Amino acid sequence: MVAQALSAHNRRRMAQTPAHRSDWQSSFEILLLGGIWGASFLFQRVAAPELGALPLATVRVALGALVLLPAVWPVRHSLRLALLPRIALIGLLNSALPFLLFAWGAQHAPAGVMAITNSLTPLFAALVAVVFFREQVGWRRALALCVGFAGVVLLAWDKAAGAQVDLAVLAGCVAALCYGLAVNLLRGPIAGVPPVAIAGCSLAVSALVLLPFAVADWPATSVSTTAWVCSALLGVLCSGIAFGLYYRLLQRVGTTRAVLTTYLVPLFGVCWAWLLLGEAPTIIMLAAGGLILGSVVFGQRSK
Repeated sequence: MVAQALSAHNRRRMAQTPAHRSDWQSSFEILLLGGIWGASFLFQRVAAPELGALPLATVRVALGALVLLPAVWPVRHSLRLALLPRIALIGLLNSALPFLLFAWGAQHAPAGVMAITNSLTPLFAALVAVVFFREQVGWRRALALCVGFAGVVLLAWDKAAGAQVDLAVLAGCVAALCYGLAVNLLRGPIAGVPPVAIAGCSLAVSALVLLPFAVADWPATSVSTTAWVCSALLGVLCSGIAFGLYYRLLQRVGTTRAVLTTYLVPLFGVCWAWLLLGEAPTIIMLAAGGLILGSVVFGQRSK
């Protein structure tokens, strides 16, 4: 009996150690993703004025697709031709349009403002689920939506953040709506296709769609080395590597924990812009960000 008890104890210790290590690893990756995606708004703020919104978005999705290509190639047989329209739509909503809108907004508003609008994604995902999928909204989620959109109005009202900040906030809101639509489009898993393959292919399709427009809108003047470095980091780090990391995280911990990155992105976005660009957040920005993030947390608790 003693031997059996000791054996069982040792098995429990061996089973608990990897789980504990995996929990720390997942927490670190969530924090890392928040930092990476928060930095994406900093990179766009630097690169977009020189490169332009269309070329920058195209470079971003093209480099992201190239980074994910090694992960897509071994599972290429799972990508059936019949899935191409759906993957193309996911690419349009989850990368091409939002990347373009955020790049345009980065030319007219501080990086922190655009990072805050990105945190609206869960609210828009809930709204789309209610409108198109007939989900029950409940009083908690309804209140969260109202408070979150009140934060948007407050953010757009902050003229101290820039002359065209209201249009930039609108662009960021439409980008978050695109993400919300994409989340619901991915509700039903595409049978037999790994998520990382969907991410890589959707980025590749986005690059093909944006390329002709980017060529037509390519800057006539030379682009600085700093802008090119920020563009490369935006594509390689914030799209390719981050997407691969995120989908691996989804498989390990599920959507409920992976969504924590939504809360971290605006915090990192504001901090990076303040530390590296000198874009100090205004009182209205902080209040609006608090309303939006608070509404997201409050709405998520209903689950």
